[in-house]
Amino acid sequence: MDRLDPSKIGRIQSNLLDWFSVNQRPLPWRVHYEPYQVWISEMMLQQTQVKTVLPYFDRWMKAFPDIKSLAAASEEEVLKLWEGLGYYSRARNLHKAAMQIMEKHGGEFPSNFDEILELPGIGKYTASAIASIAFNQDYPVVDGNVIRVISRLMNYGEDTKQPLAEAQISSWADKLFPKGKGRMFNQAMMEFGALQCRPGAPECSKCPLSSDCTAYQKGTVEMLPNRGPKKELENIDVAIAVIRKGDEVFIQKRPSVGLMGGLWEFPGGKIKMGEKPQAALEREIGEEVGIRIIKITPIRVIKHAYTRFKVNLHCFEAEYSEGEIQLNAAMEGRWVHKDSLGDYPFPAANRLLINDLI
Repeated sequence: MDRLDPSKIGRIQSNLLDWFSVNQRPLPWRVHYEPYQVWISEMMLQQTQVKTVLPYFDRWMKAFPDIKSLAAASEEEVLKLWEGLGYYSRARNLHKAAMQIMEKHGGEFPSNFDEILELPGIGKYTASAIASIAFNQDYPVVDGNVIRVISRLMNYGEDTKQPLAEAQISSWADKLFPKGKGRMFNQAMMEFGALQCRPGAPECSKCPLSSDCTAYQKGTVEMLPNRGPKKELENIDVAIAVIRKGDEVFIQKRPSVGLMGGLWEFPGGKIKMGEKPQAALEREIGEEVGIRIIKITPIRVIKHAYTRFKVNLHCFEAEYSEGEIQLNAAMEGRWVHKDSLGDYPFPAANRLLINDLI
């Protein structure tokens, strides 16, 4: 299916670029389009809104102003600066990629598409975004905003998560792409989707593309894009403990690979079906840490939603009783003063608990 009228392409390109020249947000990575800054911004913006990213980007650039400083940092320093952004594999991959750039490219971010694609954590989309925005190369990008804009322009109602639909959207994106203007056009498409052609309440009456938008003409804008059936988030109940020994509390470090790898956490684990939270906690502490705890007191239940699941975190306070630490689920454990908990990178739900403690 290809219903993109060639006579509209030039008009859509021109209108989008004109709109972007007036309405683009003054973002820090747009000042000089320095490749390192573009790379960091693209990694931070994955699954994350611009307004959330901005303070993280500012702190990151102050701590790691260039590839050399990022490569020289410890993984824990990197994760601490990333704390709260989620998808922590992005931060670990940034660290690995910086070291790879120092080793293979003399500290200069590569401009070649295939070399960008070889860096840890970078797939075709991110490589295309960096190549086009940092180096003005001819690589169209298709993110959620672009999918929405094209689906509405074409009144395309197929499930855009399906392979055939993804291929069709990409084909239209290629046809709309003006050669030699990759930097501005890709940003214009994404910015237009974020600010004008929004998911809810798009400003169609003020839209410069309305005369070429089939969905607007047919009254189907609010129905598009079709992103398929929404998946229900899995509910997980977890019990954790702030275990005290004098002025210190015990924390442990998650394995470096896997979900929230490399972050610190309070020990505990999943509550089994039919199991009481406190009983689950005592079982998990014995299995994970090998110690006995006493004076177990509930603190609060923290509800926190992640992308694929929701956690009900049953938080307890307890005192260390006896036993030698035996780490069976973590890569490292430490007794630390509670006032120093802010120095360590923790998952978001654990951080909410720490805010109550310090």
